[in-house]
Amino acid sequence: MTKSSKIASNTHQPRRQPYSLIVVATALNAALYAVGAYVTSYIPSPWGVGQFRPAVVIPALFATIFGPWAGGIGAALGTLIADSAKHGGLYFGSLLAAVPGNFVGFFIFGYILRKKFNWARFVAVANVTLVVANLIVAFLYVFAFKLLYTQAVAFTQLTSDALTVLSVGLTLFWFVTMLPFVLLVAPPLIVTVASAFPSIVPGDLRTNAVKQPPKQLLALSMLIPGIIMIVVGLTTTYTAFGNYLSTKFATSYFPAAIMVMLQLLFYASGAVLTIIGLAFLVRRNNNRS
Repeated sequence: MTKSSKIASNTHQPRRQPYSLIVVATALNAALYAVGAYVTSYIPSPWGVGQFRPAVVIPALFATIFGPWAGGIGAALGTLIADSAKHGGLYFGSLLAAVPGNFVGFFIFGYILRKKFNWARFVAVANVTLVVANLIVAFLYVFAFKLLYTQAVAFTQLTSDALTVLSVGLTLFWFVTMLPFVLLVAPPLIVTVASAFPSIVPGDLRTNAVKQPPKQLLALSMLIPGIIMIVVGLTTTYTAFGNYLSTKFATSYFPAAIMVMLQLLFYASGAVLTIIGLAFLVRRNNNRS
């Protein structure tokens, strides 16, 4: 093997980062995520539980650059600090639900991208891990914390169907509100870090992240979930599923006002994602012409 081929092959091998760097990155991830999550912690979901959290771009960035442990542990500590600060003490809802969900989600995020990085893989991993992480948080929060730990009356009086629907609703809310930030904000940050500090960035990332993700890829990553959200909104408005929610659970977590907010969330998020995706396609076609 020639010297040049050895260098080329080495750029595709993960570079082992010093443990001291991983520790520092984990602490920085936790601190930044805690601050970012706390800033929007008072913007709730339509059900009053769960919150708007665009700060997920922070652990997504750290998981990509520094791997699964820095991403997962930093995200878990950051969400616990933010939730505990909001509630004025150690918040067991976060400990039982948000901590494991964030750890698993961003550990998987970093683990998959550590094996091999490219932008198509990043988009796929972002979609999958946001679903998995938010599903874990939602179900643990509703069933483990609210139903079993606190035994809140508002939850103990609900049927298992209602609790499941609420958990799925929270998952959709978080996914819809997090995905655009991860796909639009995280990539420029990754490119900036990879360009400014190449010595701390693994091989595949150094090679493939120096350029912005292809506009066609970004377009599809926005268009597909955008169209899905619009279809879900139409399903909620015009099919028996929406009627099922608004009648069976009207006295609990799906009264008329919540149903309107939920439909607006689906339509608005779907429209925004679709418009952004179309804009990327138009820019790509204009550049090619």
